[in-house]
Parts: sequence; structure tokens; C-alpha cells
Amino acid sequence: MIGMDATALDNLREALRGPLVTPQDAEYDEIRSVYNAMIDRRPAAIARCTGTADVRTTIAFARQTGVEVAVRGGGHSGPGLCLIDGGLTLDLSPTRWVRVDPVNRTAQVGGGSLLGDLDHETHTFGLGVPAGINSTTGVGGLTLGGGHGHLTRKYGLTIDSLVAADVVLADGSVVTTTEKEHPDLLWALRGGGGNFGVVTSFTFRLHPVHTVGVAATVWPVEQTQDVLRWYREFLPAAPEDLNGFFAVMAVPPAPPFPEPLHGRKVCAVIWCYTGGLEGGRLDDVLSVVNDPAPPAFHFATPMPYPALQTMFDELVPKGLQWYWRGDFFDTVSDEAAAVHERFGRELPTGLSTMHLYPVDGAAHDAAPGETAWAYRDATWSGVIAGIDPDPANAGLIRQWCVDYWSALHPHSMGGAYVNFLGESGDTDSVRATYRDNYARLAAVKHTYDPDNFFHANQNIPPAA
Repeated sequence: MIGMDATALDNLREALRGPLVTPQDAEYDEIRSVYNAMIDRRPAAIARCTGTADVRTTIAFARQTGVEVAVRGGGHSGPGLCLIDGGLTLDLSPTRWVRVDPVNRTAQVGGGSLLGDLDHETHTFGLGVPAGINSTTGVGGLTLGGGHGHLTRKYGLTIDSLVAADVVLADGSVVTTTEKEHPDLLWALRGGGGNFGVVTSFTFRLHPVHTVGVAATVWPVEQTQDVLRWYREFLPAAPEDLNGFFAVMAVPPAPPFPEPLHGRKVCAVIWCYTGGLEGGRLDDVLSVVNDPAPPAFHFATPMPYPALQTMFDELVPKGLQWYWRGDFFDTVSDEAAAVHERFGRELPTGLSTMHLYPVDGAAHDAAPGETAWAYRDATWSGVIAGIDPDPANAGLIRQWCVDYWSALHPHSMGGAYVNFLGESGDTDSVRATYRDNYARLAAVKHTYDPDNFFHANQNIPPAA
């Protein structure tokens, strides 16, 4: 910690419009906490930035004092990259705002906004952005990593709807990047993570979505291999209106699941259908769920899209222990299906899970080099998540996750979605994430952040 004396902090506090929180403040522990309770880091200060001026002031302070800076949006970073012990967190969470232009079908979104903020404002116009499965996820981190969710097969990745961004660079200058202005920076922001600057606002193209068909189908975990052999063939051939992510999980003790199934280990598909729902269409589309084996439970209903986005919020609130790892897959081999069944049977806790998110359909419309996201040929983005409320089980869920990933990784494409890397990735894992795009990202990094000022991330050092 360099130059973080009381006088320097007082000067920063006076220069900010938002509060500067330090360990002496009563709210410090609450403010420094993040979604993953396994992360327990103590920054020297947290600058709660209310806008671009506060961001520039915080960056200038850090450059003058030499203190390390981490950037926080929604605070959902699994490895807690928004916190550095003894460092300075540039906290965008006060900048939660959304402005919708329904005529041009765009939305400008503050850098600290959550998906729930975006969904709430766009839904009233029957519009939305393909982004995530939890309303508490930060728009910024999800978007900068690429972003996928219930609408991906229909409308692509989140970055495919990103048309502009306001960015404060490492030297404190401010740019707006579009396809015409600083297009190299926009290219890098479309999946390259938080390496290139502080994004104070995102502008998205919006898509028609209002009421969707939602369904949950569960089968006994012992049928995982049969279900996966069916799912791997069925979903990629299905119309893009149908999305369904596969999971191994324990049945939550909550509606709509019947009490006899509560806690039972199962495999499942959570469906989202954006086609017409009239005349029992949803039931017709999903009549195929009986093909691999009779489900233990199947539930389907129309639902407003924001309600689907909040469906898992109470199940996994802030403050749980999390450990995750991921990989991309172009198929699910028979060997991989056996791994999924084995570790599904060995779920260590009731909340631990594995998800395979579809990233095909409209997400395949872009070429591999069109955005920083390099896996346009992937069919699924997988994540293994060990989750539990009890810190005493942190080692247990971590080991299960590591063992599961180690057994599955040989059947993957070799790289992972950057937001699923878990622990701060080493150079090899980050390179694997970006494949042939890595060198171009390093060149863009050299242009906009030649000193690697923004390095508290899945880091791409600047090209020499």
C-alpha cells in the first residue's frame, strides 16, 4: 500500500461526490462484501463513484499515489476480482440507471446497474437484452465477459447487442466507442473483460420479448447419460425460439417442485420459449421431454420475462460460499455424459450444481474474429459451481468442483468463458479463453492501457 495516508484519503474524500469508505467506517464490512462470501479481502478504501467525474478523480488519485485499483460493477465476480487487500476499489454500484429509447429500440445503462434494473425498464416496452439468468448479476461484468442467458439462441450473446460504451481510460481521458469511433476498443470490450478501462455506460440494441414459455423438466440423476445423449442431439437442431440449459442439481425445497422430490439429486433442463404461446403451443413444443425417459417432474407455464430472470434469486442470494470453474464444449461425448452422472450422484451440498448453457443458434451468426469472444463454434458454455452457506464446507465444495472439472476438461474445447474461470487465471488459461484473438487483445491493451493499470481482472498484459 503506497501513499494511502490519512491526508491523501481526506483529499480524495473531499474531491468525490460519492462517499469514500475506509475500515474505520461502520458500513465498511457491508460495502466491501461481494456476492461470493468465500472472498474476504480488505481494501484500504472503496470509492463509491456516482458518475464519470468520480471515476476520473479516483483514477487520478491512484496514479498519483501508486495504489492498486480494482473495479467493481455488480460485485458478482466469482474470484472477487473487484477487491485487492490494501488496494483501492473503484465502486460503480451507485451508478444504477437505465434509459430506454423504445422508438430506436436501444437502452443506455449505467455501469453499476444490475440485470434486474435493465429488465425492469425494458420490459414495459416489450423489449429486452439477452443477458444472464439472475437479476442480481451486474450488467458490466457480464457484458464485458461476453454474456449469455435464456435468450442467447434467439438473439445471440449480450455483446452482440452492445452498440456503444462510454469508457474512462487509464490516463483519465474519456471516450465513447462505437463501430465508427474507436472500433478497436469496442471490439475488445465485446468479451475481453475489464482490461481496457472503466465502462461508465453501455448502450444496447433491444429485442422483442415480453411473455415467454418457462418450463422445468427433471429426471432422476441415474438417467443423466440417457438424457444428455438425447439433449445433445435435440437442442442444437431445435428452433432458435427454444432455449434450454442442462443441469445436475438437487431439487430445491420450494414450489413448483412437489415435496417428495425436495433434496433429490436429479438432472434437469430449464426451458425458455420465445415463440407463440397460443393454443397450448408450449406443451406441444415440449412434448419431446418424454423421449429420453419419463420425467420425474415437468412443469410449464407462461411467465413475464423479468419473472424468469428472478426465478433463482432467492435460491442463491448474496452471501453464500462459491467456487466455480468452466469450459466450452462443441458436443457432449458419451465419456463426458458419464462424468456428469458420476459427479451428479456425488453432489456435495444441496446448492452445488453444474450447468451447460447453450451458446449456439444466433450466437453462431458472428465470425470467431468479429468480437473478442473466440468460441463462436462452441455449442455449450459449462460451469461447475460448488455452493453452500456454511464456510466450514468451503473445502468440500472446492474439491468437488476441482475433481469434476479435472475429469471433464479432457472432453472440452480447451478454454472457458472468461467469467467462469473462477480463480484469477494464469496466462495459459486466459490465452485459451481467447485463442487466436489473444494477440489482437494484447495490442488493443497496449493502445489504451500500456502500463497495465487495470490488471485486477483476468489479465491480458499489453503487447510489447
